[in-house]
Amino acid sequence: MAKLTPAALQAWKNHDERMVFTTCNPDNMPNSIWVIFVKLINDEQFLISNNAFHKTFNNISLGSKGSLLYIALEREAYQVKGSLQYYTAGPVYDDMKKWLDPKFPGKGALTLNIEEVYYGADQVV
Repeated sequence: MAKLTPAALQAWKNHDERMVFTTCNPDNMPNSIWVIFVKLINDEQFLISNNAFHKTFNNISLGSKGSLLYIALEREAYQVKGSLQYYTAGPVYDDMKKWLDPKFPGKGALTLNIEEVYYGADQVV
């Protein structure tokens, strides 16, 4: 796994709560959704709560990689790409349930394992 740069970590501390998460189907047709409940586990992984995935879940089930786009308040855009793992039980899922607002279903927990990081159009990792 790759790691976020110090600048990307700093931008994460000041990110807008709305982020875009993208997966692809086997025909490489992208599907993008808004996500809000995302946690940085460490500098190599994000945790995303599944509250209403449908096409996204299908894409994950078929082996899609993912991309998370977040924007810092200073309008610095970071795109993080990598492999995905989905959990419906165990420590990762339990952690998500601890911080997720209980009014949301939290059907599953998704980890994005960082492989590439972009700042705007420039690959920084």
